[in-house]
Amino acid sequence: MNYKAKAFGILFLGVTMFGYAQKQIDSTEVQQLDEIVVTDTKFKLKRENSGKVITKITQAVLEHQQGKSIAEIISNTAGIEINGTKSNAGQNLNYYIRGGRNRQVLVLIDGVALTDASQIANDYDLRLLNADQVDSIEILKGASSTLYGSGAATAVISIKLKEASNKPISASFRSVLGTNQSQNNLNYYIEDFRNSVSVNGTLNKFSYLASFGNQYTGGLSSLSGGIEPDKDVYNAINGNIKIGYQFSETFKINLYGSFDDFKADFDDTYSEPEIEDVSKTNQYRFGLSPEFKYKKGSITLNAAYNNTIREISSSYPAVYKAESVLADLFNRYQFNDKVYSVLGINIQENSMESFAIPYGSTNLEQSINPDMAKFTLIDPYVNVVYVSDFGLNINTGARLNNHSEYGSKLVYSLNPSYKKDFDFGYIKGLASYSTAFITPSLYQLFEPTYGNSDLKPEENATSEVGFEISIKDKAIFNLVYFNRKETNFIAFVDLGNFVYQYKNIEDSFTAIGLEFNADYNFSNRFKLTSNATYTHVEENLSVRIPEFKINASLMYELTKRTFMSLSYQFNDSRKDSVYNSTTYVNDEILLKSYNLFDFYISHKLMNHKVLLFANVTNFFNEDFEELYGYSSRGRNVNLGLNINL
Repeated sequence: MNYKAKAFGILFLGVTMFGYAQKQIDSTEVQQLDEIVVTDTKFKLKRENSGKVITKITQAVLEHQQGKSIAEIISNTAGIEINGTKSNAGQNLNYYIRGGRNRQVLVLIDGVALTDASQIANDYDLRLLNADQVDSIEILKGASSTLYGSGAATAVISIKLKEASNKPISASFRSVLGTNQSQNNLNYYIEDFRNSVSVNGTLNKFSYLASFGNQYTGGLSSLSGGIEPDKDVYNAINGNIKIGYQFSETFKINLYGSFDDFKADFDDTYSEPEIEDVSKTNQYRFGLSPEFKYKKGSITLNAAYNNTIREISSSYPAVYKAESVLADLFNRYQFNDKVYSVLGINIQENSMESFAIPYGSTNLEQSINPDMAKFTLIDPYVNVVYVSDFGLNINTGARLNNHSEYGSKLVYSLNPSYKKDFDFGYIKGLASYSTAFITPSLYQLFEPTYGNSDLKPEENATSEVGFEISIKDKAIFNLVYFNRKETNFIAFVDLGNFVYQYKNIEDSFTAIGLEFNADYNFSNRFKLTSNATYTHVEENLSVRIPEFKINASLMYELTKRTFMSLSYQFNDSRKDSVYNSTTYVNDEILLKSYNLFDFYISHKLMNHKVLLFANVTNFFNEDFEELYGYSSRGRNVNLGLNINL
C-alpha cells in the first residue's frame, strides 16, 4: 500500500471511529453554531447561513500556532498549498489553491485589497506580514470577483489585524528563540530570533494601537548542499499604527500607517562565491476607513495608498518600484431580517517602474517607464443575500470591471444553499457558480523584452457542490467538490530563436477536486481537527501541486493553564520543473511524498498574563524536498514567552 492510501486510510478510519466530524478548517478548534463570517457577503452573518465553506482561523487558534508565519498557518487549510514555507526563511512563496497560481489569489488586510504591481504576478507577498499583528483570518475559496474584483479567482484571504483594547492602556510583548537547521544538521544552535511589542487602548472616543516586530533568521543555506559557512540570513522589521475616533453612535473613522521591510540572502547559481546575493523589499501603506451608520444600513469607505520597492542584487540585478491607490466605497442595506444588499464602486490605480542592466552595459537603466506602465480599474458591483426562515439561502451578485487597457468585463455569481434543522444539529447542502477574471500584470503588459500590450485578462468559471453536517456542540463535517475552468491563460511562451513573450493560450484548462473537513470535539478539553484535499490539474499546469494532501491535529487541555497539540501533515509527490542549461528546456523532476509531525505545548502563569510555549516542527526529522535543489527544514525547536499587561 502506498503512502497516499495509508494516509487516507488513517484519516477516514479515525473519522469512522469517532463519529461524524466537526467544522471546516485546517488545524483549529470546534466552531460553534453562532460563529460569524463576513468574507462571502460583507455582512456579519451566522456561519450556518453561508452557502460557502469558509475557513476561519481565530485568535485562539493563532495563539496555539506561535512561532509560525502566517503563510505556514494558512498552508494547513484544506485546498491550500503555499510552497516555500518549509524552506529557508527568505524563500519566495508560491500559492497553489485549487490548481491556480499566485495571480489568482487576492489578499485583503482590514478589508483593503492588497496587490503589488512590482511583482510579475501582481500578488501580495505574505512574507511582509508579521503574525503577531494578526487577530483573525477568513479564507474564502472559489471565484469571488463579484465582491472583490481582479485576482479573486481561486481564493480570498481576508486578514484582520488586531484592534485596540477597551482599557485605557494595554501592552503585550512576545519573544521567540529557535533553531533553523536542515535534516543533516542537528547542532540545535539558536538561529531564529523573533520579537514583537504592542501598546494600545481606548480613551473615551479615541482608540490607538502601535506595534513593532522583528525577525532575524540565519543558519540555513537557501540551496540544498550549500557550503556549511553559507548561512543565508532573513531579516524583517514591521511597524503598524492605528488610530480611531468615534464621533457619534453613527459615525467613526480609522486611520492607519504601516511599514514592512525584509532583507533576504539567497544563492544564485550563476554568481561567483564572493558575490552576496540579496533581495530587499520595502513596503509602506497608509489608509483611512470612515463608516457612517443609518437605520437599516451603513456606508463604508476603505481607501489606501501602497508603495513598494524591491531591489535584487545578484548576477541579474534589478530594481522594481510600484504604487497603488485604492478606494472601495460601498453601501450595506438590510431591507428586513431576510434580505441584505451591498452596492459599491471600487477604484484602483496602479503604476510600475523597473531598472535592469541591458546587454553590453554595466549600469542599471530604466526598463519600464511608469508613465506608460499604469492602469486604472473602475468597478461598480452589487450583491444580494436572501436568508429565509425555512432554510433556503441565496447569495448572488455581479460586477462590471472597467480596465483602462482592455475594456469592460462582466462577472457574476450565484450561490444557493439549503439548511435543514434536526434535533442533533443540521444538514446543509450548497452549490455555487461564479466567474472571475485576472488582469495581466504591468510587468506582463509593458516589460520591453517579454511584455505584450495585447494580452487579454484570464477568465475563470468555478462550479461547486457540497454538503455540511453539524452535530450540536460536538462536530462539523463537510465535503465540497469543485470544477474550475480557465480560459485565456497567460503563459511565458517560447517563440523560437531564444525569444520569449507572454501570450494568451487558446486552449482552456480545467482543475477539479474534493475538499474534506472532519473535526470532532471529544470533550471541552480534547479535540480533533482534520482535512483532506484531492486536486487534479492538467499535466502542463500541475507543477508543485500535490494531488493529495492531509492535515490533522489533536489538541488537549491538560489543565486550564496547560495546552498541548500534535499535528500531522501528509504531502503527496509533486512534479517540479528545472531549467537545463545544456538542452535549453525544462526537465521534469518528481519530488517524493512526505509526512511531517509537529508538537506544541504552552503554559500560562500569573493569572494568564504570562504564557510560556514551545514547539517542535518536523519532530521525526523527515528528509524531504519541498523545492528541487533548495534546502528544507529538518527538526527544529522554538521556545517563547508572551506577556500581556
